[in-house]
Amino acid sequence: MLLVRLLMMLLGLLAGYGAGGVLAASTPAETALLSTISLMIAGMLSGLLLAPRVEKFIGPRLGAVQRWYERLTPTTVTAATFGLIVALLVSVLLANLLRGLPFYSSVISIAVTVLLAAFFITFAVRNEDQFGALAFQQPRRKTGGKILDSNVIIDGRVLDLARTGFLEGDLIIPAFILRELQTLSDSADPQKRTRGKRGLNVLEDLRGLRPLRIEDWDDPNLPTTDDKLIRLARETQAKLLTNDGNLTKIAKLHDVQVLSIHEAAVALKPQVQAGDNLTITITKGGQQQGQGVGYLEDGTMVVVEDGMKMRGRPARVTVVNNVQTNVGRMIFAKLDKEQLSA
Repeated sequence: MLLVRLLMMLLGLLAGYGAGGVLAASTPAETALLSTISLMIAGMLSGLLLAPRVEKFIGPRLGAVQRWYERLTPTTVTAATFGLIVALLVSVLLANLLRGLPFYSSVISIAVTVLLAAFFITFAVRNEDQFGALAFQQPRRKTGGKILDSNVIIDGRVLDLARTGFLEGDLIIPAFILRELQTLSDSADPQKRTRGKRGLNVLEDLRGLRPLRIEDWDDPNLPTTDDKLIRLARETQAKLLTNDGNLTKIAKLHDVQVLSIHEAAVALKPQVQAGDNLTITITKGGQQQGQGVGYLEDGTMVVVEDGMKMRGRPARVTVVNNVQTNVGRMIFAKLDKEQLSA
């Protein structure tokens, strides 16, 4: 790095000049100037030779400092400055109070100032949202609503939810999700292009059903779309509407409320399917000859073919059909083969 080399050469030059000044006191005047110039040149060349070693030592540290500097935000700097101002004011007041003590010295004053600065700067930076607002007027972002990710848009079932009225509140489409869908629709891969165009068509249909709010927000420091969705949901206190299982797990770890269409579909799926085996107690007869009727724990009626022979006893049955009626769910079953042979 050029800056490090120039700095080392300057330090060597100053060191040579200082050494020349010391020798000037014990050497004749006619040789003192020549000796000083020689020592300055030697010091400058020594600094140039030592510069590569210094670069290897401080290079990683300078890189870390540069990365830290790039992550600084205006609100952080403002909060730190505010904390330093408060620390300096308090240290001046304490210095006036402690000046009358016999053991008071400038060392104690400096130590107190450093401790106060460390405390107030740290406190201010941790609460930078409040302190930074003193200098920067942050635009208020509307809170609440439901944020849609690209997967749930492409999936398309969100349209059915919107038509049935289950989706309440604002539907939020982040700008980076729109850009992702546009990138997919312009992709050279036919499959990606189809997915992108489907997502854009779903949004067009969804806009006809419900008002959509485009959130023009992005954070280039966040590496993935999932990270951006979680950050936006936390900052706006919105719910995340998705069918991505991994995103659902990560979002819940960040205390973000998630509405998973996949989990909702599983929850609404009939609990009993054809071919499932149940054990119930036949309590009464059915409408047809030989039918028996029993009930599940949730009150669902189970009609068992030839079930009356097992009345009053636990019977193992096999589900034949599952019917949703106006009065509730009804299951039709038949006795298990072992029960028939009993």
